[in-house]
Amino acid sequence: MSPDRFLTLGIETSCDETAVSILHRETELLASLVYSQAEIHAQYGGVVPEVASRNHVVKLPLLVDQALKKASIQVDDLSLIASTYGPGLVGPLLVGLSHGKGMAFGLGVPFIGVNHLEGHIFAHRLAEPDATPPFMALVVSGGHTSLIDVPQYGEYQLVGMTVDDAAGEALDKIGKMMGIGYPAGAEIDRLAMLGDPKIVRFPRPMIGSPGFDFSFSGLKTSVVYHLRKHPREKQEDIAASVLASVVEILTKKSINATRRFHRKRLVISGGVAANLHLREALAKAGGEHGISVHFPPRSLCTDNAAMIAAAGAFRHRILGEQHPLSLRPEPGMGLGLDGN
Repeated sequence: MSPDRFLTLGIETSCDETAVSILHRETELLASLVYSQAEIHAQYGGVVPEVASRNHVVKLPLLVDQALKKASIQVDDLSLIASTYGPGLVGPLLVGLSHGKGMAFGLGVPFIGVNHLEGHIFAHRLAEPDATPPFMALVVSGGHTSLIDVPQYGEYQLVGMTVDDAAGEALDKIGKMMGIGYPAGAEIDRLAMLGDPKIVRFPRPMIGSPGFDFSFSGLKTSVVYHLRKHPREKQEDIAASVLASVVEILTKKSINATRRFHRKRLVISGGVAANLHLREALAKAGGEHGISVHFPPRSLCTDNAAMIAAAGAFRHRILGEQHPLSLRPEPGMGLGLDGN
């Protein structure tokens, strides 16, 4: 096959989204499909790993077939298989990783495991290929809240991270207290549009601490006590007040880190990056400090396989990497200077 026709199949199953994509070269997306299990897990108030794993087993082969049809290619046309191998839930990770390795072995093509956090950074490359590093990246989702300096793709320095709950996780837990179904982030965002953020002054944990780490468990505890004392407080006002705290923390830490590392560009990715309040606040703060703020389209914020294919294609085509089929899932992996 000509090097100009390089096709990567991406697989993402780190949590409760089953996702498959097909990427031509490094940035041309031919197909991106996501099956969300949110309705299944809503009855439990959160993700049940065993249930998620079993649903991935059922849905993944079907999505692969659908993606091939959407891209108008045959399975033998694939050049590379890329699967998420961490961080995430070990059961779901194992499903996608095993499926990807099996396909690579059967087709006789290279396989590469992708760090989910690096994938979120590559969502920016898919959305804006010309907006290249260096930049500061904020990866903020249900499982992660991290500030990562990116001198160039493939090289990362962890600047700060949550010491307890991730921002999205805290919003989901607060939503459960408020009687909002799982996942709660989008509904809190909607309710906040109708509420008054000045009704309750919730704490801003670690906002003035040195360094760039985050903490959201104290906010969650404060909401618990407030709801006990004020059970009739309007949901809209609680949502607006909670988001005011979360957004202020994320905005101040991200802008300060970007300035400290002398970067002119700030990239936000992950599920919480779809939050309209966060987008507005960071865009405004960036403008005030001469920082260009970038958000991927909302379809690339939540977990998807397009970002996994993009990171995998880069690591194979540009860095010359590939992984053995003995690669194991790494549920607790981080993102260091070597991308692992």
